[in-house]
Amino acid sequence: MTPRETVEVPETPGDDAQRVWIHDPTLRDGHHAVRHLLGREQLRGYAAAANAAGIPVVEVGHGNGLGASSLQVGRAALADASMLEEVREELTTSRMGVFVLPGWGTLTDLRQAISLGADVVRVGTHCTESDLAERHLGFLRDAGVQAQAVLLMSHMASPERLAEECLKLTQYGASAVGIFDSSGHYLPPDVTERVTAITAAVDVPVIFHAHNNLGMAVANSVAAVQAGARIIDGCARGFGAGAGNAQLEVVVPVLERLGHATGVDLYRLLDAADFAERELMPSPPTIDSVGVVSGLAGVFSGFKTRVLDVARREGVDPRDVFFELGRRQAVAGQEDLIMDVAKELRRSSAQPPAVGAAATTGGAM
Repeated sequence: MTPRETVEVPETPGDDAQRVWIHDPTLRDGHHAVRHLLGREQLRGYAAAANAAGIPVVEVGHGNGLGASSLQVGRAALADASMLEEVREELTTSRMGVFVLPGWGTLTDLRQAISLGADVVRVGTHCTESDLAERHLGFLRDAGVQAQAVLLMSHMASPERLAEECLKLTQYGASAVGIFDSSGHYLPPDVTERVTAITAAVDVPVIFHAHNNLGMAVANSVAAVQAGARIIDGCARGFGAGAGNAQLEVVVPVLERLGHATGVDLYRLLDAADFAERELMPSPPTIDSVGVVSGLAGVFSGFKTRVLDVARREGVDPRDVFFELGRRQAVAGQEDLIMDVAKELRRSSAQPPAVGAAATTGGAM
């Protein structure tokens, strides 16, 4: 591993084809795992540890991004401004990133984030709806802020469609584009096919963000890099929605062993991961039965806590809820659909047998 150094993510891939830039959303995606309730000392402590490790970008905020704290998806313990102010003070070499979903975050939220020192802004949309990012990306371009754009639930679109959407995002002003495996549904060949298509279509760095529902997050991150991705996301101890994200302190040394420099200090990265396990989470994410089903069904990992709560209240099997949500192609922002599905499943299970059912089985006792 190399000594710690400040790393600037380039506007174009440049000549260093083996370099990989690490983007750390522990303090944003991790919020999903603790109902968005991280406090000031937790935010500051991890930010300081990540900064010491030389992680290029540390992303902070509500799990669903700027402006998302609400009854529908969960109220954060701190306002957006408070989270950004606390983390900004601890980042002396790392840059501060924020995430925004059009429909939750507004231009007012972006202005506030920029005024509080956000260096990198990611705009996310559903994988087939990149047009929704045009206004936000145009604003960021005019403001001179590095804007990235990512497509969520990317398994729902073909490689060709993803490439088309990413190309549009660059035309709107994104200086890096990529895909989120929001449900942890991919296997390495899926990632290779999609990242290859995107890198062939754009001339900016490509981003990949993995979830670990099927245990493939690190392998998928490696596949993304080998297919041309140059910005890889990872969270300390995999802290994130559902079964968690790619485990940062594993991804970095694996990429280094494969010959991809990251500029991240290994020992200090391990220290940051230890801090995260000790101070941020009740326990590290695991691939439990519901997590596996969520990945197989292709359902947003951030639904896990709400699905479990609703299924318990309605007396239905959460696995059935996930598979039905997958059948309906539910996406982030459709949390209300969880209740609808659970109620329908409860009513269905309570219905008496159809007329003639006893005769069909022979009526034997």
